[in-house]
Amino acid sequence: MSDIDTRIDKAPLIISIQSQVVHGHVGNSAAVFPMQAAGLEVAAIPTVLFSNTPDYPTLRGAPVPPAIFADLLLGAEERGLPQRAVWLITGYIGSVEVAELTADFVARAKVANPSLRYLCDPVMGDHGPGLYVPAELARLMRDRLLPMADLTTPNSFELGHLTGTPITTLADVETAAAKLHLAPEASLIATGCVLRDSPDGHLESVIIGPRGVSRHPTPHIPVALPGTGDLFSGLVMAGLGRGDALPQAVARAQDLTGRALDYAAKAGAREIVLYEPSFRRALLSI
Repeated sequence: MSDIDTRIDKAPLIISIQSQVVHGHVGNSAAVFPMQAAGLEVAAIPTVLFSNTPDYPTLRGAPVPPAIFADLLLGAEERGLPQRAVWLITGYIGSVEVAELTADFVARAKVANPSLRYLCDPVMGDHGPGLYVPAELARLMRDRLLPMADLTTPNSFELGHLTGTPITTLADVETAAAKLHLAPEASLIATGCVLRDSPDGHLESVIIGPRGVSRHPTPHIPVALPGTGDLFSGLVMAGLGRGDALPQAVARAQDLTGRALDYAAKAGAREIVLYEPSFRRALLSI
């Protein structure tokens, strides 16, 4: 090993298993850049390869075939990535077969590296479109992936769907969190919550975990863009990967997600905007 190798500290490694698109910012195409800009190394494994999100007149590409996806996971293991990683994050998966392979990989990774922490973003739907994955895949999320999670970031629709609990009060969030059967030390961030006592014109992220409950209101920006939750989870991971406490990481992620959405709304963009100068400068301060 050279002298320079001994002087360089390796960046924390994140394994990110999510969708990938050519145009726009969803899945890894939304989350990887913020994590890298914050100084993290990211091993991005795609679950689908699409030209764009499905809300355009045409959609090209396809879910990654299970055999190829399994081969990518094997390659990650051959390079020793689970042993090196500090966090593993999963987002949109796209098929039942890939979900099964993902669950097996997470289980193996946690055995290979007991200190590895897992963020499960159960990307399944939202209040507008409803559930946009097969019901069996949603059950796999609930029964296989979420019980292994150290942190999960469902939006209020996903939390309600997973638990059969409409989310209208803080008590509803707490009831739903108990129904998820997360590990005792795991934390939940319920995002996009509009509760009966939420401040006017605000959404809330509600954290429930071993350290109790905290509420984090943020101004509601009246624009719905694909990838918003993926960006938020990537920003939370950026903060946690750099050593922030969870409430601090959530507050910063909300602020930066809000900046990206606000700029996109003012620009009339159909996609989240990640190139705005103040957004990029803030990423470098994480």
